[in-house]
Amino acid sequence: QVQLVESGGGLVQAGGSLRLSCTVSGSIFSDNTMGWYRQAPGKQRELVASITSIGNTNYADSVKGRFTISRDNAKNTAYLQMNSLKPEDTAVYYCQAKRLLSVFWGRGTQVIVSS
Repeated sequence: QVQLVESGGGLVQAGGSLRLSCTVSGSIFSDNTMGWYRQAPGKQRELVASITSIGNTNYADSVKGRFTISRDNAKNTAYLQMNSLKPEDTAVYYCQAKRLLSVFWGRGTQVIVSS
């Protein structure tokens, strides 16, 4: 059974930083494309950033230059470093693992950015 557990969310002031972690169990982590998504109240879930098994990254325009996605295959963990946070970054952040036709989600971690 594949499980994803996110951590690192919290309350931070605008301009601050947080680092989210997503640890995967029950899967060959290195084969997965990992993604971070977020969902703000009343809005659809959106892709924030993704990283393939070979390290290619993709970012939403709204976070380019501020967020960095990375992975440590030895620790089965993906990270999202978030700098220069803005109130509009407030959302529940979800981790996704994807391989071929299989997609798995974590339960999410709340990020609140105060102005």
